[in-house]
Amino acid sequence: MAEIGKLNSLRVVKEVDFGLYLDGGEHGEILLPKRYVPENAKPEDILEVFIYLDSEDRVIATTETPYIMVGEFACLKAVAITSMGAFLDWGLMKDLFVPFREQKQKMEEGKWYVVTVYLDYDSKRLVASAKIEKFLDNLPPEYDAGEEVDLLISGETDLGFNAIINNKHSGVLYKNEVFQPLKKGDRIKGYIKKIREDEKIDLILQKAGYQKVDDISMRIVDVLKEHKGFIAITDKSDPDTIYNLFGVSKKTFKKAIGSLYKFRVISIEDKGIRLL
Repeated sequence: MAEIGKLNSLRVVKEVDFGLYLDGGEHGEILLPKRYVPENAKPEDILEVFIYLDSEDRVIATTETPYIMVGEFACLKAVAITSMGAFLDWGLMKDLFVPFREQKQKMEEGKWYVVTVYLDYDSKRLVASAKIEKFLDNLPPEYDAGEEVDLLISGETDLGFNAIINNKHSGVLYKNEVFQPLKKGDRIKGYIKKIREDEKIDLILQKAGYQKVDDISMRIVDVLKEHKGFIAITDKSDPDTIYNLFGVSKKTFKKAIGSLYKFRVISIEDKGIRLL
């Protein structure tokens, strides 16, 4: 059966002048308009298509892939505001509707919002919601410490950054453990740091094996701040000098400043390192 709001592998039933008809199961034959038909496609072929509703609320197919599908989360741009709600650009010809009841605050044209998509069973339409908390999994999280996960940054707080984990749960990246620029809508890999007793999830951007490097990275940043943003130590400095200042080996220090340099936190100069 074809699922609205998702990718489907459907069989071509017949060819007509304006496109192909696909076997949509209980939805009947679904039109794939001619502009989306792959070259040399013919009856009995199996095509991967996205199923949604057109401007006249008819079930229709496209070979284009939207930025978001049912059950997923994404950061999308508001392209129009009407008396009924907002419309977001999700990569298809017909924009994605967000009714006022699904907006946290009134959306504004040109701004970006983290939303999810669901099938409204009353109207049979695909709609978006910015009230993402009610769509996240309420079941206890089953992650292992150190497990790699996909993250979508959903917002910034005083503690750090909120992130959606694997399109299922919410977690937190703490500001003092983040050494790269982040903004709402960024998609990155991360790791489970721990699951707290209240089942809230702490995240980190490096594997557990890099925790020591993270700690020294924080210490380096603190020392740079204490010295007005510059210290006359590099990866070529004497190991004893490095140890006396930071309490770590030269090897660990080199890894730490390499990480800070990669994430544009510091610049490495001939005579030292500088906080950017």
